[in-house]
Amino acid sequence: MFYNQEIEEVIQQQQTDAAKGLSNAEVQTRKEKYGPNKLEEGKKKSLVVLFLQQLNDPLIFILIIAAIVSGILGELNDTIIIALVVILNAILGLSQEAKAEKAMEALQKLTSPKAYVVRDGETVEVDSVEIVPGDIVVLDAGRYIPCDIRLIESINMQVEESALTGESVPVHKNAKLVISDENIPLGDKKNMAFSSTLVTSGRGMGVAIAIGMETEIGHIANMLKQPDQKTPLQKKLADIGKILGFIALGVCLAMFLIAVFQHRDIFQMFMIAISLAVAAIPEGMPAIVSIVLAIGVQKMVKKNAIVRKLPSVETLGAVTVICSDKTGTLTQNKMTVRKFYVNKKVVAAEEMDINEMTQRLLIENLVLCSDATSNKEGSTGDPTEIALINIGNHYDIRKEALTAEHQRIHEAPFDSDRKLMSTINRYGDKYYVMTKGATDNLLHKSVKALINGEVVPMTDEIRKDFNDAAGKMSDDALRVLGAACKETMETDLDMEQMESDLIFLGLVAMIDPPRLEVRDSISTCRNSGIITVMITGDHQKTAFAIAKELGIADRPEQTMAGMELDKYSDEELVEKVKDIRVFARVSPEHKVRIVTAYKGGGNIVSMTGDGVNDAPSLKAADIGVAMGITGTDVAKGASDLILTDDNFSTIVAAVEEGRNIYANIKKSVMFLLSCNIGEIVSLFFAVLLGWATPLQSIHLLWVNLITDSFPALSLGADPSDPTIMKEKPRSSKESLFSGRGAFLVINGVVIGFITLAAFCIGGMEYTGVWNLSVLHEGNMTEDVLRHAQTMAFVVLSVSQLFHALNLRSEKRSIFQVGLFTNKWLALSIVAGILIQLIIISVPALAAVFEVHALSVADWALVIGLSLVPLILNEIAKLIRRMRSK
Repeated sequence: MFYNQEIEEVIQQQQTDAAKGLSNAEVQTRKEKYGPNKLEEGKKKSLVVLFLQQLNDPLIFILIIAAIVSGILGELNDTIIIALVVILNAILGLSQEAKAEKAMEALQKLTSPKAYVVRDGETVEVDSVEIVPGDIVVLDAGRYIPCDIRLIESINMQVEESALTGESVPVHKNAKLVISDENIPLGDKKNMAFSSTLVTSGRGMGVAIAIGMETEIGHIANMLKQPDQKTPLQKKLADIGKILGFIALGVCLAMFLIAVFQHRDIFQMFMIAISLAVAAIPEGMPAIVSIVLAIGVQKMVKKNAIVRKLPSVETLGAVTVICSDKTGTLTQNKMTVRKFYVNKKVVAAEEMDINEMTQRLLIENLVLCSDATSNKEGSTGDPTEIALINIGNHYDIRKEALTAEHQRIHEAPFDSDRKLMSTINRYGDKYYVMTKGATDNLLHKSVKALINGEVVPMTDEIRKDFNDAAGKMSDDALRVLGAACKETMETDLDMEQMESDLIFLGLVAMIDPPRLEVRDSISTCRNSGIITVMITGDHQKTAFAIAKELGIADRPEQTMAGMELDKYSDEELVEKVKDIRVFARVSPEHKVRIVTAYKGGGNIVSMTGDGVNDAPSLKAADIGVAMGITGTDVAKGASDLILTDDNFSTIVAAVEEGRNIYANIKKSVMFLLSCNIGEIVSLFFAVLLGWATPLQSIHLLWVNLITDSFPALSLGADPSDPTIMKEKPRSSKESLFSGRGAFLVINGVVIGFITLAAFCIGGMEYTGVWNLSVLHEGNMTEDVLRHAQTMAFVVLSVSQLFHALNLRSEKRSIFQVGLFTNKWLALSIVAGILIQLIIISVPALAAVFEVHALSVADWALVIGLSLVPLILNEIAKLIRRMRSK
């Protein structure tokens, strides 16, 4: 609370000396007590730990158990195939998450490596890590502040705090201030200086009152320690894994009960139960989902978005709220002159007439009375003054040339008390005082005005006219400065003499303007059912003006200040934020609360930002989006997604891509599960009816891991739906099977029964007995059983390949969608059929898979049966289209 104490009180409390500083002995004592001035490093995870984390999944646990049991029972082929899939899945996950969390490291890099302190009466340079509470720290322009400081001296000192507070304009510091308001925002503590912010001009001195993790930036570091949260997709896949695990256990138990009831061989039934357990679990699903996400990552890179964590791709598609930082994200982070008020009228910045005396003199005043520079090589100095130099450049009134022509003879630097700056410049054989600053102060010191090239007395009416114009521009959230001048024959004037009896020239108004493309992007979000919320450290009026211009908010009641936010409990805030679109003067803690409140309302929340102050909220959001160009390393390290072009519209493209990726993942998962239901149906009903086993474990594994995987992956790469952004965001509670449960079960049952049909026909045809009794255990020779199993194996695999075509669209025929618009799917179907042909035709492979050669008639039968699911779905889609018409 040092900002509300007198300087002497702070010095006494810190037990230090403003002139001499601490003694070296006292520094050593305090080092032992407080430790080094650095941020704690996050504990890095080893590759082994990261690899083991990839195995922490119910699906993987069951697969590992199945592999072990298969190995014990001598089924080494099953064991090897399962092991390969488990390892492949772990490697895919590891390759995406091997990079250790860099947020804490990036925070440390922001700490200034060197600092000047007063010790034993001398000013010395030390490593910033050596600073202790009570040190007297010396600050000057261009230097990063090494710790949190209560200023005891400030001379024209301005500090750039945008990375910490989000405020776009440097803050003028005043050591003499004593602030009584205990709830004042961070950006308004003008007698304080905070670690890792930058002194842009002036100089100062202060007492170190907090170091390391106790600083404001240290508090942010603590907030970054919260554990990563699972994305909606991860949660849904985990739930599916648990459900399928219970199904697998239930199936195994049912098989044993049936075995006991039918007096079957227990060992044989155990093998069948293992087969059913394998059938119940889509072994390739985790790997396939990871690969589909990885494909999405590559697409996102082409759209200027870098994905740091795979599931983030899908999460973007579910976003319902985008909380965006203002400065540098919605705006250009570049102060720009918008308009002038001169000659009793408002003139757009680009429409000034520099041939008219008053307008030219006004621009020359602003350029000459500035210390900034701006040219092709870059800009230096205060952003406000850079904007003034740039408007001069626009009219080819360049500071270098103008200063050479009108040499600066004398100056009175800006002072936060008088809020003015003045220079004396040579104009031929005479001199002009050029003054700029706060409008009210300048009008008070002006006795005349220059209007339409004529100097007229400053009347109450003219003064009111300028004040009204300044007020109107301020209401539009523009930052307004006044300009005045006077002719003089003397150059050794003091400050009071320079800034008296002035001639008022006019007003200049500027703002950090919105990005040109953002308004359209926000409109697209609104049409897609996505709410855009602005969160900023700027003042409420400024924030609302930008939000209104961008279409985020349309009335002041939709804004809330950080101080007001503190009045609400977390539960109350969940309800309150539903109607709020702009949050102003907020702290990093506020941003986290806002994100949490929107999440508490059932939203999937994205937070975009670029500053250190955004990092905790980026991490707290479902999907954190950092700016790649202007973003700090801290923001990037805490994010899930980085925009390489800092373009808000890229977020919209990313959301669209995310929606398409989720749709494709849903297609892949629906395909895998409907196929696995077919496997369960075929095995379960065969055993229930007392038939011989129609499929062997290796057949199921082969279909699940190889034949299924190609079309599932191809569905994951299905072309994007151009109408997907016309849909509202899906609910975060929506199941992967939402609206498709019947499709899943019916198609699974159809695949299961045509597989049994192939087994029945094969068994009866090659025994010559057309009676179902021949299918019972022990009624077929080994050769006939293998022949029937091979036909069932081929129908199961090929019908699933054709079934992949059904997943491409819920309503449109495959002929409307186009058989070859997804070339990878077409190739996977052809390749899958060829693989089955090779397995059956090559003796060595046929021996491994225990299959029998098929005749031409057999192939015609199994292909015909395999087309049944495709034909039935085409009929169902036709009926659905006719009904919709």
